[in-house]
Amino acid sequence: MRSPSPLPRRPRSPVGAALLLTALLVGGVWAQEVVDQFAFGGRLDLYGIVPRDPTRLENVLTAPFLHGDFAHLIANTGPLAVLAFMGALRGVGRFLAANAVIILLGGGLVWLLGRGGSLHLGASLLVFGYLAYLLGVGWWERTLGAILAALLALFLYGGVLWGVLPTNPLVSWEAHLFGFVAGLVAAAWLHGRRPPPQASPYSPPARF
Repeated sequence: MRSPSPLPRRPRSPVGAALLLTALLVGGVWAQEVVDQFAFGGRLDLYGIVPRDPTRLENVLTAPFLHGDFAHLIANTGPLAVLAFMGALRGVGRFLAANAVIILLGGGLVWLLGRGGSLHLGASLLVFGYLAYLLGVGWWERTLGAILAALLALFLYGGVLWGVLPTNPLVSWEAHLFGFVAGLVAAAWLHGRRPPPQASPYSPPARF
């Protein structure tokens, strides 16, 4: 007697995976800030980026998840959650790779080219990186879904693009600018090569 064949696994919902990643990201930065404020008195902010300090180069890995206070964190939470969710919908693997590019390349450029004697931290590096990533995916993929996501991101948060200009000495416009640049690089790397269109099986054979 043959055993019944196993039922096929249902594919995981991309919405569920995107929600989980977003919740982990937002929950992680909030948990970090609560611990920092109440257990360390804000001293974890010293792990922000200090441009051209060779002893703190590794801080490019921690700076995007730190905030100066709860007001700073609250200001970043909304766009971080929305844009992270939209970016994760493009694919979990690609979104994680985009995060690596934004953090390493964007943070590395802040360390290399940022104002001397300054401390840079905050999720705005990610926010600007995600915004640029979505815009870049829309440009390079040019599918209906990618274009609609890019337009929605631009409609919701396009106004923040003024933040790449050095208008406020207390704001890290360098993190905004280089996060945006890194997001475009990530989109070009991960989505810039579109597969060639497949020939229809009903099309006549090519003649040589």
